[in-house]
Amino acid sequence: MLHRTRHLARRLRGGALVLAALPVVAGCSSVPDVPTWAGGLPANAPARPDVPAQYPAVHDVPPPRSDRPLTDEQQIKLEKDLAVARERVSPGSGKAAAASAKRSPQNSGTAPAQ
Repeated sequence: MLHRTRHLARRLRGGALVLAALPVVAGCSSVPDVPTWAGGLPANAPARPDVPAQYPAVHDVPPPRSDRPLTDEQQIKLEKDLAVARERVSPGSGKAAAASAKRSPQNSGTAPAQ
């Protein structure tokens, strides 16, 4: 019985300490000028804006696109034009250069027989 009383007294003391600390902890949030060493803002920090920032319009859906996706013919023509432009900029970098590089013994990973 004595053990239960001591245990209950300890729990009541702990609860009283927590309740006594609550106003101190809650009072820290209402202090306007918290020093820097206590986690406040530095002296050269910019002031808060008078009007809080607006949240972005998340639910505003953009209007549907006015242009249509490319047709198969347009896609093929565009790929051919891109290949021609690529060949014009750096000759030899097309499919023929890649195929010849695969056939070359220098790139095969094995030493040529002598």
